[in-house]
Amino acid sequence: MDNKYIQEQEYLQAKKKVKEMKAFYIHAIVYVLVNIFISGVIIFGLMQSGYSFSKAITNFGTYSTWFFWGIGIFFHWMGVFGFRSLISKDWEDKKIQEIMERDKRKNN
Repeated sequence: MDNKYIQEQEYLQAKKKVKEMKAFYIHAIVYVLVNIFISGVIIFGLMQSGYSFSKAITNFGTYSTWFFWGIGIFFHWMGVFGFRSLISKDWEDKKIQEIMERDKRKNN
């Protein structure tokens, strides 16, 4: 019975991880597509205002959404692939053991 329960828990954790990864990939695709569109609109608008193409393409406004939304997508990526390894259950268990051993040495 315990083995079946453990397998079910592992399956549910894996399923949750795949769902998080899928959400990140969808977020990344939307990020690229929307930002290409926004940059195109900004470049077109700047060129209509008298900017040359080279000036319009180097304008910060063209890349500002890429930059600021990129910060958000970076943290989403870290949440799915990076932060978890730093604050996982294994990390917690190791830290607890480390603190218990240190306290044990202090008391002896």
